[in-house]
Amino acid sequence: MKGSTLKPLVAAIAITLSLGACSSVNNSSDSQIAPNVVAQKIIENNAGNPFFAPYDTYFGIPDFSKIKAEHYLPAFKAGIAQHQAEIQAIIDNSDAPTFANTIEAMEFSGELTTKVASVFYNLTGADTNEQLQAISKEVSPMLSAAGDDVLLNDALFQKVKAVYDQRDTLNLNVAQAKLLADTYKSFTRGGANLNDADKTKLRALNDQIGKLSLEFGDNLLAETNAFELVIDSKDDLSGLPEDVISIAAQTATKRGHEGKWVFTTSRPSITPFLTYADSRELREKIYKGYVERGNNNNEHDNKKILAKMAALRAERAQLMGYKTHAHFVLEERTAQTPENVYGLLNKVWPAALAQAEAEVADMQQLIDSEGGDFKLAGWDWWYYSDKIRVAKYSFNEQQTRPYFSLENTLKGVFYTANRLYGITVKERTDLPKYNDEVRTWEVYDKDGEIMAIFMGDYYVRDSKRGGAWMNSYRQQYNMNGVDSKPIIVNVLNYPRPVGDAPALLTFDEASTLFHEFGHALHGMLSDVKYRSQAGTSVPRDYVEFPSQVMENWMTQPEVLAQFAKHYKTGEVIPQELVKKIQAASKFNQGFATVEYMAATKLDLDWHTVTDFMPKDAAKFEAESLNKMGLISEIAPRYRSTYFSHIFSGGYSAGYYSYLWSDILGADAFEAFKENGIFDKATADAFRNNVLSQGGSEDPMQLYKQFRGKEAGIDPLLRSRGLLAK
Repeated sequence: MKGSTLKPLVAAIAITLSLGACSSVNNSSDSQIAPNVVAQKIIENNAGNPFFAPYDTYFGIPDFSKIKAEHYLPAFKAGIAQHQAEIQAIIDNSDAPTFANTIEAMEFSGELTTKVASVFYNLTGADTNEQLQAISKEVSPMLSAAGDDVLLNDALFQKVKAVYDQRDTLNLNVAQAKLLADTYKSFTRGGANLNDADKTKLRALNDQIGKLSLEFGDNLLAETNAFELVIDSKDDLSGLPEDVISIAAQTATKRGHEGKWVFTTSRPSITPFLTYADSRELREKIYKGYVERGNNNNEHDNKKILAKMAALRAERAQLMGYKTHAHFVLEERTAQTPENVYGLLNKVWPAALAQAEAEVADMQQLIDSEGGDFKLAGWDWWYYSDKIRVAKYSFNEQQTRPYFSLENTLKGVFYTANRLYGITVKERTDLPKYNDEVRTWEVYDKDGEIMAIFMGDYYVRDSKRGGAWMNSYRQQYNMNGVDSKPIIVNVLNYPRPVGDAPALLTFDEASTLFHEFGHALHGMLSDVKYRSQAGTSVPRDYVEFPSQVMENWMTQPEVLAQFAKHYKTGEVIPQELVKKIQAASKFNQGFATVEYMAATKLDLDWHTVTDFMPKDAAKFEAESLNKMGLISEIAPRYRSTYFSHIFSGGYSAGYYSYLWSDILGADAFEAFKENGIFDKATADAFRNNVLSQGGSEDPMQLYKQFRGKEAGIDPLLRSRGLLAK
């Protein structure tokens, strides 16, 4: 997820690919506008712009009620101008380059741009509109050019290089040494060593890729919002649970289909439909509506866009001296090379595919036994796998939903964090928020001192992109005289409550809540000096690790007993049902692992191309899937045309990161199982070596300091039921 190291302006440029940026907790530096004529003129001409003064709010939370669309563009322009002045001051300093007057001075610069970007890019993901989308298209090339202005500035690079060349004599601590190395690497990877002609070419490539990425994301949002399965006959609702039907009725009313039922391609809508709807014809229709997004040969088609992006990325990588885009990206990841990633995938793929094929055989046998005269297809998988789950374990997720209300699951998350790290929360309803649905908590550390603000944005809406993520409105750091406390947000897409019932979650949705709070803990428990090393500022194939670990506590009987209570009766989830959950935990793991790995391999294939001619996207994808031996009953979790992680997010050549991190997560939780799931010494070691350190040290060294060894793959395979017996 987050991986940028040159801060803060370059981080602001890439903020859509990261988990957020920040401004200082007391906003003391917000008003320290550099003496730059351009910036000052913009500020003077935009009196009342809330970005040009400290937020007059509790804890320095962005003053959302005062921030309007027209404030962003002037603030970005002023921020860029201010940052240019700060960079020029570093260059013009006649003193010999030092760590303080060059590396730290860069780290402390760009405050205003970061402040604006942290709000703007959070909202374009969580609560966007046409105005913000239009501004994004204008701002993106501005920020891209500004970033290139920094990274391609030879005078600045020579100062950075002078400090870097003295690194062995500077007596730097570990965090300082890493900041210096990462800053130098950011320049070399940003084209600092290129000649003038190639620098100009690099700027053009960056600009084109940025614009195409925005276009891809806008097309996908339009395609996702456009599809709707409208049902006007109750007979077509056969098999669907009442709460699912009620939500569909609400959606229909909202979309102008009063008295009917509407299902969309959002996960909370499509997944229960595919799982429970008896109509095979309608399951096929909504399934194809999902897997054909961006592939409908209309104005929102993404095939040419993504193929052009892959070609441009390959060209950029080779301009920089790398074989492929994947080689360029993975140099900064813990995996290091695409060959290492392919090697990992090839270790897991055979067992996962074999398990998936066995699952196909079981479902086909069930279809045949029921007299079904058809071959299992992708739109049948959820429906028949659920039937088999019920038959094998007398269990389906509808049995668990009454025990996993959103409110109770939040209590379970907070309980777990308290037992592990001693933190407590207090909900506030009087603090600024960007949408009325957002909830806000003060977070207190074990010493009783407030350490963070946590926001939760939980319900699906058209203005929010799909998925679930953590972001920050301000990161933790303690530099330049400012002790910044983090403002963290979790954004998810749960169905809203129906009638008098609370929002009820499936088992997987409840698990996702734990997962995303794992990211939040990584941000809130950060304890570093430099902002660029805070919290989730770690390699992308490491950032999912703390969240993967956090998921494990949800299924522990001791934790379930605290929060998994029936929303009507208050009854704790029966142990018999808990045992069924645990017994079924390895069920359908062939499918889950294969669909994920298929997307991972597709990502790597797109980003290991070596020529610059755009591919025929449909043909390339078909050849990629055929090469890996993907069975026809399973589609990749993300097909190319809606693979936003890699074409409009920050995961290009990095979607494997979830599996890589899951290996670390499974191995790390072994330590808790060995010592006790709430063992204080183990929890302290995890906090002190992982959660608090962010990107201040090599992540794999931090992992070994926690675990005492490198992670093994067996715990992951065992947890998924894929370990050969």
